[in-house]
Amino acid sequence: MHIKELVSRYPALEKCEAEIRAAFELLKNSYEASGKLLVCGNGGSCADSDHICGELLKSFVKKREVEKSLFEKISEVDSEAGEFLAARLQGSLPAISLCAHSALMTACLNDVDGNAMFAQQVMGFGNAGDVFLGISTSGNSKDVIYAAALAKAKGLKTIGLLGKNGGRLAKICDVAIIVPENETFKIQEFHLPIYHALCLQIEENFWKE
Repeated sequence: MHIKELVSRYPALEKCEAEIRAAFELLKNSYEASGKLLVCGNGGSCADSDHICGELLKSFVKKREVEKSLFEKISEVDSEAGEFLAARLQGSLPAISLCAHSALMTACLNDVDGNAMFAQQVMGFGNAGDVFLGISTSGNSKDVIYAAALAKAKGLKTIGLLGKNGGRLAKICDVAIIVPENETFKIQEFHLPIYHALCLQIEENFWKE
């Protein structure tokens, strides 16, 4: 539903529709098997990585009710905490922005090589069955490429959200969504509605009400 609406609002993305749907299937299958999402990018794509995780970790458009049994267990630990969280906690899907860990990232920059900082986190967080999403307007961001290569070697499913001709990253990823633009800001303007549609479709899949 949401992907169909996306294409109707942005007809230029019709050429990417099959890849967007394939990306949704990878995410759905991973989450259904208790997997998680790892996301990274640079600059505006770094901000997009954080944005995506925000949409998945808490309610996007649905209420995402949490099972009452969890609040009962929390109340057994601390009654006030159980009451407080029962009115505020929302259903969540695990998503980690690899752009958000400043201490580790600056350690990599200082001690090793900045181009390894995303791969280092894939090393620690990534497991077979998880999904890695690399965002790069050129498809040639070395730090994202290295992380994607490691992710694929570790058995993660890999998605690229890209532009131009997809670059090196398109050749690595299981699914490469290459938007039909060449200028960075125009590519980014397509990336946002695509990942919004994916997050909406995922939310719809796991929370029917």
